[in-house]
Amino acid sequence: MWMRKCSSTALSPVTALPPQITELLPELQSHLRGERGHTSVVSSLGYIGCLPSGKGMEHRGSVRPFVNFNAKHDAELLHKAMKGIGTDEDAILMLLAARSNDQRQQIKAAYKKAYGKDLVSALKSELGGLFETLIVALMTPPTLYDATQLHKALKGAGTDDDVLIEILASRTGEQIKDIIKVYKKEFSSKLEKDICCDTSGHYQKLLVILLQGSREVGVDEAKIEKDAKDLYAAGEGKFGTDEEKFITILGNRSAEHLREVFDAYKKICGSDIEDSVKGETTGNLENLLLAVVQCTKSVPEFFAEGLSKSMRRAGTDDDTLMRIMVSRSEVDMLDIRTSFKKMYGASLYTTIQEDTGGDYQKALLYLCGGND
Repeated sequence: MWMRKCSSTALSPVTALPPQITELLPELQSHLRGERGHTSVVSSLGYIGCLPSGKGMEHRGSVRPFVNFNAKHDAELLHKAMKGIGTDEDAILMLLAARSNDQRQQIKAAYKKAYGKDLVSALKSELGGLFETLIVALMTPPTLYDATQLHKALKGAGTDDDVLIEILASRTGEQIKDIIKVYKKEFSSKLEKDICCDTSGHYQKLLVILLQGSREVGVDEAKIEKDAKDLYAAGEGKFGTDEEKFITILGNRSAEHLREVFDAYKKICGSDIEDSVKGETTGNLENLLLAVVQCTKSVPEFFAEGLSKSMRRAGTDDDTLMRIMVSRSEVDMLDIRTSFKKMYGASLYTTIQEDTGGDYQKALLYLCGGND
């Protein structure tokens, strides 16, 4: 059976262990040594995180559904962690970081049934700061989380174009369609309308195309060279830029087809498509086109770059750091970690350690899933 690597490094976020966890440490250590018969630690707080079933090898997230899952028991543990004087933040973060989002929703329902109150409200009343924001994000269903992030980006002071670009460039067509439905239900407004109210020009046009979630399927061999030539003619091959052509091709073709087009483009003009985008466009349109190109080539590399930028500047961009860690933890965090190490020569784990602190740091490190 495969399990996430759990070395002493992986457990290092926890410095002050609560009593009920300390009691389980001997069993945990035995479990880590590979001894059999020690399963109560797994069924309690979930240090190991998640032990995948038969399809686990296909899973690229750092967070997996917890095998010995009991929503009622988890609700009781969370209640105890918040009961009385003081809050057991370690118990809260270790339990919730070791459950899938679907399991967290089941815990939320079990908690309300047992204690007659909303779990998220209870957590908010006990926690604070960035740690509270992160825990609330983990408790939010993924599609609602994306919809909420987009609404916040559009309805806050000014438009947060980085959020619009990140989500709409990286999500699948089906995910975008689901986001649109949830957005309308939750905020009584149409996402496309709100985006059109806050954006303009070719940037707006490409966002609207991406919102349709209807990219073509497969590779059209007959179109590969034509698309590559059209992109060259629309940019480097002429004076001025035909943005419409870039938008039409990059916004509608499948990822597989575009990868072939990018290879053909490089043969025609001797440079990467990214260089042409940078040279021919500016501002939000340039950023969106580059994001589409990056996600076409490698979604994990796109997010690895986003994480690096969020931490390697003056001050940490916690909104971006949190959004990526939460939204990708069950999708492709293992691949993001690999890309991060390859691109920047340091592990994502140690970079988070250097840039964050406290319970917030511990929770992020659990979502990271280990050091590389």
